[in-house]
Amino acid sequence: MATDTTVPPARRTSDDDLAAGLDALETPVAAPRSPAWRAAWRAVWPVLAALGAVLVVWQVAYVLELKPPYALPSPADTWQTLLGTIQDGSAWRAVTLSVQRAAVGFAMSVVVGVAIGVALAASPLLRRAFGPIITGLQSLPSVAWVPAAIIWFQLTDATMYAVILLGAVPSIVNGLLAGTDQVPPLYLRVGQVLGATGWTRIRFVLLPAALPGFLGGLKQGWAFAWRSLMAAELIVQTGLGTGLGQILDLGRVTSDMSLVIASIGLIFLVGIVIELVVFAPLERHVLHSRGLTGQVSSR
Repeated sequence: MATDTTVPPARRTSDDDLAAGLDALETPVAAPRSPAWRAAWRAVWPVLAALGAVLVVWQVAYVLELKPPYALPSPADTWQTLLGTIQDGSAWRAVTLSVQRAAVGFAMSVVVGVAIGVALAASPLLRRAFGPIITGLQSLPSVAWVPAAIIWFQLTDATMYAVILLGAVPSIVNGLLAGTDQVPPLYLRVGQVLGATGWTRIRFVLLPAALPGFLGGLKQGWAFAWRSLMAAELIVQTGLGTGLGQILDLGRVTSDMSLVIASIGLIFLVGIVIELVVFAPLERHVLHSRGLTGQVSSR
């Protein structure tokens, strides 16, 4: 008597449903796109609400006279001072000069930091020898380098670039090393099988794979570069132009607290703009190209 080996219809249907379900899990679901203005509003309104709360607390502190008016001016007085610096062009000139200095110093820091980071990543001996030194330099306040830089380069822009380099390079190096540490070993083995050795292995396997983690080091490096520049501009007074740090110091010298707060606000604003305009789009592009972001995070 022959045995019926035909799969029952119910079992066949169950297997088909299971396969369809697995295929559905692998199929990206396109999330409905919300209007651009709504997405922008969702991103902006929490920031506006937080700024509004800060202004309310500031105004209350001013009304209660927790500090004398010369030490704690009102938001309105500070706004008038800021408008004055914008109208006479001094704010724009200071912002432009400081951003140019920071951009040049940061570019040099990236070149130096990547070169050092690649060398340490490629040589375990160099990393054991210089890794703790790099970490120690990263924890050193940038302002500590200003006196030494003045002695080395006198009162010139080279002093500011030196402070930026010494402040930003350690963060970039450690960011690159952190990125390379997160590279799956399988990538390196595949590269070796395909014949990628030496600089080819670093250029086409290690660095591209480490890029998502390295972005964090770049962002931190920029933050250190910007902070280092402000520390240098506060101390170094050159005849090559007035930056934001020098305007901040001018407010201190003249006891103009409104100018001090306005300068701090401009320094803060530049940091936010650089993050939103440069690093956030770059990070989204890199992560999206690697399939590391989903539709849920973008809504």
